[in-house]
Amino acid sequence: MNKPYMALQPTEVALLDAASRIYSARLASGQVSEGGGEAAAIETAVAESISMGRLIDEKVMADKELD
Repeated sequence: MNKPYMALQPTEVALLDAASRIYSARLASGQVSEGGGEAAAIETAVAESISMGRLIDEKVMADKELD
């Protein structure tokens, strides 16, 4: 059996969680067009989650950044 392998880092998992919530909300609200719009909506959700992550990183100092 040839299964794909993935090992996501914690930051990637957090971005995946955010992107999946963004995509799910758009899907549930009818903003994703069927038959081809899914890939573009996923790309947009991923880009938006990365943008949010960068903004949070700029605005917030995490505990480990104090060392």
